[in-house]
Amino acid sequence: MKIAVIGAGPAGLTAAYLLAKEGHQPEVYEASDRVGGLSRTIDIWGYKADLGPHRFFSSDKRVNELWLEVVERDYKMVDRLTRIFYNDQFFHYPLKPFDALGKLGIWEASKCVLSFATEKVAPTKLNGDFESWVTRRFGKRLFETFFKSYSEKLWGISCTDLDADFAAQRIKKLSLYEAIVNAVIQNKQAVHKTLVEQFAYPLGGTGMVYERMGNLIEQQQGIVHLNTPVHRVLKKGNQVYGLELEDGSIKEYDKIISTMPISLLVDRMPEIPLDIKEKAQQLQFRNTILVYLEIEGTDLFPDNWVYVHSKELKMGRITNFRNWGPDLSKGKNNTLIAIEYWCNFKDDFWVSSEEALIDLAKAEIIKTGLIGQHAILKGKVIRIPRCYPVYRKGYKTILQPIEQYLSGIENLSIIGRYGAFKYNNQDHSILMGILAAENVLKGHTNDLWEVNTDYEVYQEQSVITETGLVVE
Repeated sequence: MKIAVIGAGPAGLTAAYLLAKEGHQPEVYEASDRVGGLSRTIDIWGYKADLGPHRFFSSDKRVNELWLEVVERDYKMVDRLTRIFYNDQFFHYPLKPFDALGKLGIWEASKCVLSFATEKVAPTKLNGDFESWVTRRFGKRLFETFFKSYSEKLWGISCTDLDADFAAQRIKKLSLYEAIVNAVIQNKQAVHKTLVEQFAYPLGGTGMVYERMGNLIEQQQGIVHLNTPVHRVLKKGNQVYGLELEDGSIKEYDKIISTMPISLLVDRMPEIPLDIKEKAQQLQFRNTILVYLEIEGTDLFPDNWVYVHSKELKMGRITNFRNWGPDLSKGKNNTLIAIEYWCNFKDDFWVSSEEALIDLAKAEIIKTGLIGQHAILKGKVIRIPRCYPVYRKGYKTILQPIEQYLSGIENLSIIGRYGAFKYNNQDHSILMGILAAENVLKGHTNDLWEVNTDYEVYQEQSVITETGLVVE
């Protein structure tokens, strides 16, 4: 079979890698100059850096086995430290009740406890939005303190307009009560998935996984085309037959696996019903602006990353790459950090000058107190369009007819964060790639739309440790 894969991120490369292993020669089309998608690792001033914090963790045996097959022994276990910066203080995240309530002070802590207790007596009615979901589990006071400002920075909409799916997928069933139980009894068997305090990290950065996949694909006579954006998928009637590249050339294929943004896929594909196109145009992605700063010194702050909840700061997250492993710094005696901002295409912020963005990042990192008196040596800006699928309340009613229509097109598989419009982590996208490859190779009928960020593992569960894979 002639098989094309659009996009060299975790989902697309996983599918292509498995196809190549079975003797096929897939062709991967990637618009940028390197593989990895949002999980790529880049070189800046002699450092290696990811596009923000990219922690890999999975309990799915299939995903972990494939990851280890590619990475082999070239990884280390990293102790996770993540905190929230709020009201000029740093709170552990996930929240540790005694830490959080202690730093809030007796008066504010009392309000939080009372608010939480009120939810046990008269719970907030769930109405499908993020605010009601989180309030019911943590109380309104803790919602307003630790969830509201950050979520609205990230998504650019009110928490009453954000769908509860975001909470269900990212916070799942974690509650203040569960956090207190974990803090008091230290029951490792009860620790929620989001509380994982150690994770496996490739020595060469997250992108090392996908660089190796790309090399292995080409060793098996597959092809990875970099700097080769796909304009659209071509179809006749109810069946795809090829791709039109941005340069106008046409390539024919028997099977196509697409990770390109679903809104672009639908908008550009020929013979798409008008109502489906109109629905696809309503799906919104959020953009990221990353400002990298090189800072004098090595022991600035201990976190892997910090969430910035303070309303007076525009930044949303800070990553300290020195705390992910010494290999990223390549022996340098300074520190590389990344500061994240989020915006939409229509926002003036998206087209701000590099100088203005660097000046803003410098001023804001100083305000946090994280770098003390250490000098800021350099700055660099990277803009990433369409990073996050926006779960606006009711988005599923828009997405489901699109899914149903695309599912009826023969020889087309749609996967990945962009393609399936799902807020995937790496493990979710890798699983999508595995299942898509099975559909192509073995004629399986895995429903790729059902792979979601709240999926449960029904097969054997496992965890990656320093010594390899442990099956639970």
